[in-house]
Amino acid sequence: MKLFPRTVAIGAKFGVVAVIIDNHPFEVATFRSDDVYEDGRHPSRIHYSTAREDVFRRDFTINGLLMDPDTGDIIDYVNGRFDIDNKIVRTIGNPGKRFREDYLRLLRAVRFAANLHFDLEPATQDAVKREASNIRHISVERIREELNKILTRGGARRGFELMMQTDILQNILPEICRLKGVEQPPRFHPEGDVWQHTLKMLELLPADGEREKNICLAWGTLLHDVGKALTRSEDEKGVHFYGHVQQGEIIADTIMQRLKFSRMQRETVVNLIRQHMVFMNVRKMRPGRLKRFLRMPDFDLHLELHRLDCLASHGMLDNYEFCREQLQILALDDLHPPRLLTGNDLIAMGFTPGKIIKDILLAVEEEQLEGRIQSAEQAINYVRNRWNIES
Repeated sequence: MKLFPRTVAIGAKFGVVAVIIDNHPFEVATFRSDDVYEDGRHPSRIHYSTAREDVFRRDFTINGLLMDPDTGDIIDYVNGRFDIDNKIVRTIGNPGKRFREDYLRLLRAVRFAANLHFDLEPATQDAVKREASNIRHISVERIREELNKILTRGGARRGFELMMQTDILQNILPEICRLKGVEQPPRFHPEGDVWQHTLKMLELLPADGEREKNICLAWGTLLHDVGKALTRSEDEKGVHFYGHVQQGEIIADTIMQRLKFSRMQRETVVNLIRQHMVFMNVRKMRPGRLKRFLRMPDFDLHLELHRLDCLASHGMLDNYEFCREQLQILALDDLHPPRLLTGNDLIAMGFTPGKIIKDILLAVEEEQLEGRIQSAEQAINYVRNRWNIES
């Protein structure tokens, strides 16, 4: 802090200071060793030490490499380069001890294995399973961020398979665990139960795109059929999931509130779930209904979720292609036609300000979307005829 003019003591108690250069913070950590961790997050005391001692308190061998900034030489006290070369996630030292120092490491082990396409070293994986229930001691915000990284940085399917195998999933998202064994009609879902269907969709998630949209699409994918576990029924006509969309909306909103997602993210994901079955009817919709569907907010996410849903089940993309064709055919004015009448026009015609003004404007727009009126004069005549207003 004496060496640099701008510093922030973000964690001075633990030997960490941010040095600000050109408005960019560089975190500088003093080499240290730690006393016992009493809260599964922070050491009770720290001691300043050597680089070698510092490395041995870190989480995984692949994160335990040092580089000499003068020579560029890599210093490896923990065989981290061997594990990188062999694609292994292994704790430094005793895995149980490492995880009890910071329970988030349980989820980080899974995340590194998923994102990097590495394997969990057997003793490390066994320890994750033994300690899995302790993940509940971690703040939901930290859990949410690790889950977001699993879902959006590649390897989402692998990540959720590992969480299922190690009991992490049962402790943070038990609603997803319940999808396993929920059988579906083979005619529409040859891939298997709802869990297998969800995994296939996670495997197909795109790795590019805006982070915010990727997060909403990923959670929409994970949760789109979460209501099926509660709504499955079977009769002589086959297997049914009556009401699974409505149940899914409720469960998804509960999960996302629990993980403290923003209201906007929750609403986007819930709407993805609400609309995901509507695609089956797009070719039967009246022109106005179809245009309203195609122009709804985040339609690109809805369309992509539908594509993933099809590819992970029956594979038929007819409705997906139909929507894409309609988007190419319809001009912006077709989906968002210019307003032919205003509220002031309706007041001048004798209507009292209030809800009826909104209802009439919506009705006029519906007629435009259906292609039945194209001009202000036609709009006026339509209103006069429907609401019995004399000219």
